[in-house]
Amino acid sequence: MTFCVMIMVCPKKFNRRDDMKPKICFRRFHTVAYLQQIWWLEVGGEIEFCFPQGTYSLFFRLHLGRASKRLGRRVCSLEHVHGWDIKPVRFQLSTSDGQQAQSKCYLDEPGIWTLHRVGDFVVKNSSAPTKVRFSMIQIDCTHTKGGLCVDAVLICPKGSRKGKNVTYL
Repeated sequence: MTFCVMIMVCPKKFNRRDDMKPKICFRRFHTVAYLQQIWWLEVGGEIEFCFPQGTYSLFFRLHLGRASKRLGRRVCSLEHVHGWDIKPVRFQLSTSDGQQAQSKCYLDEPGIWTLHRVGDFVVKNSSAPTKVRFSMIQIDCTHTKGGLCVDAVLICPKGSRKGKNVTYL
């Protein structure tokens, strides 16, 4: 059995103009953040957990376009997707024992849910809790960007085929 953790990304505060309100659409946890139009993006969080000993990978689950269901079928509106191809998004993680990882990528796969890999961390002692901090940042106020669904953060054992063995409902 593979041990995986999925953490809901729950937007608490958005830095935005009043006319750039985030929308909520339904997915994995019944709600995800849909960012229709923003100037900059900062998503972050942390988890403290007694992970089993091993090496883990951390991913953000994202979707360019507004994902929804119509007449029982999955559909995607790409109407508001823009700006993600100008500057890369920076992903970071750090652990309570000093491990760090970061990656950058352009978001350029509209219409599908993708797992964007942040990096790996190693748990040596399964009886001690490990605190993992993670973030996704794209700060460039020279242009707006939009049409992004932010669903969750996935932590799974390294080499588990990017979480493909995790059952999604």
